Amino acid sequence: MTEEQLAITNIQEIPCMLLPMLDHNLLVPTTSIAEMSSVCPLESVDDAPEWLMGIYSWRGLSVPVISIESINGGKSILNPNGRIAVLNNTGVNQSLPFLAIHTQGIPRMARVADEDIAEDENVDRRPFDTMAVKVGLEEFFIPDITAIEVAYLNLMGESIG
Repeated sequence: MTEEQLAITNIQEIPCMLLPMLDHNLLVPTTSIAEMSSVCPLESVDDAPEWLMGIYSWRGLSVPVISIESINGGKSILNPNGRIAVLNNTGVNQSLPFLAIHTQGIPRMARVADEDIAEDENVDRRPFDTMAVKVGLEEFFIPDITAIEVAYLNLMGESIG
């Protein structure tokens, strides 16, 4: 194998989804996403905070749909042209196998190499984001899915762990 071929095989790329939000985009590894689906009517939750948009009936399961904008202190807007990103759980509590995020448009796929991504230290991290990053010239937030799960479980009075 030549040096050039070896260099190409050592590049680590992570397949990701770029999820459009109201005023920013999220960067989420595809392994975190169980499915992308069209927006459909959600079951309302009595006395829920604005960030809990409702419950999505997905494959026989009740999946909470979270507004990333609202849980981070902004407004929650249900865009009928958006999508619902059903996310795999992170292991916080097995009673919550999936969580969903409402997007404001159609996501797109991207392969992100280690050398293409850098933390954007000029942007303040919001409470439910792991970090702000730049991929090339584009800016993204990486959501803190674990923190979102914990917020939902706390709201429902469920234990963590």
